[in-house]
Amino acid sequence: MLRHYLVIPIDHIPTVNSLHKTKDDHQLVSHMVKVGKDLLNQDAPNSEEHRFGFHQPPFNSVNHLHLHCLALPFMPSWRQVKYTPLGPLGGFIEAEKLLERIKPEAEVYS
Repeated sequence: MLRHYLVIPIDHIPTVNSLHKTKDDHQLVSHMVKVGKDLLNQDAPNSEEHRFGFHQPPFNSVNHLHLHCLALPFMPSWRQVKYTPLGPLGGFIEAEKLLERIKPEAEVYS
């Protein structure tokens, strides 16, 4: 059975494009994913698959960062299009891809 939760940070962050390669932004998204995983593991422990991600502009409907946490399968299956990455067109970005994109550079000491 499909479950769909949103994890929303208290501080206003307009979109994923507002996130940068900083420790704070990376930790925030990591924490959001952890909260989402905990919710789905508690509420939908028997789901076949979980999906976590964000809509990217211009495909976001609300200008406040929020993580979609989905326990699959989609019913009906055509609904999955809204939560599928669209390659160079943007659309939905999976949380792990966003975490890779905003991972802070390793500090180099000389």
